[in-house]
Amino acid sequence: MKTGFDKEKLKLLLLYLIDHNKEHIRDNEKWFKKAEDIGLKKIASELKKAILFSKKSNRHIESASKKLVEDHPLNTIKISKAEKVDIKSRAARPERRLKSFKFRQIGIIRTPYIDNAPYQPVSDDEGDFHIVIYPGYTNGLLELVKFRYIYVIYYIDRIKKKLSMTVSPPWTRGAEVGVFASRSPVRPNSIGLSIVRIKNIINNKIFTSGLDVFDGSPLLDIKPYIKDLDSKSDANYGWIGELESDDHLLLHIKGVPHDY
Repeated sequence: MKTGFDKEKLKLLLLYLIDHNKEHIRDNEKWFKKAEDIGLKKIASELKKAILFSKKSNRHIESASKKLVEDHPLNTIKISKAEKVDIKSRAARPERRLKSFKFRQIGIIRTPYIDNAPYQPVSDDEGDFHIVIYPGYTNGLLELVKFRYIYVIYYIDRIKKKLSMTVSPPWTRGAEVGVFASRSPVRPNSIGLSIVRIKNIINNKIFTSGLDVFDGSPLLDIKPYIKDLDSKSDANYGWIGELESDDHLLLHIKGVPHDY
């Protein structure tokens, strides 16, 4: 009997069910709010009951998952090498991807921005912009100074707005698009990406051009921006090109701060 293997499969299944159910709950909450907003009280009432039932059901699955981990920790379950490969391949399938991974903070970003930041990096922005790399990762900066631009990948840790799969950027005058067709910071995974110019690197500090990031944001990664590889000459403006083209829109595209 493959008892250990079956228990490990059950662990993966329970984690998958928990996350899958949470997605359905979020969808139901969105439609509950819409039904309530347009006055469909009976429909909203039924959706609310479904949400409460789903949450209760998920709590039982979470409890089962916790008990399984407590009673059968991974190090007490003997799994063959072939079985481990099979588990990993199953978990990698689209329907089995789990939120069990973690990111490691490798540094911190310092900017003048505390409460408000531009929508995009402003190359000639005033102030002190630099990235502090933690000591254990300093050797990773070797030869980076030879590049002119870098990708800065960071965790957006001060999101207050609720996630929605559709957004209406404030500068579009009401246009609604999918969150993946936007640069909205409110995303399923709160990961930010900025391209900035390297001014200098001294020890574990990278001094850069303007960053559109709050001071103290956790740094996740840095990658060099490479000419031709990262610049596509046939790129377009997508749905943004369908909006009325004026000076106001151009300011947003370039990330230039303004008051109107």
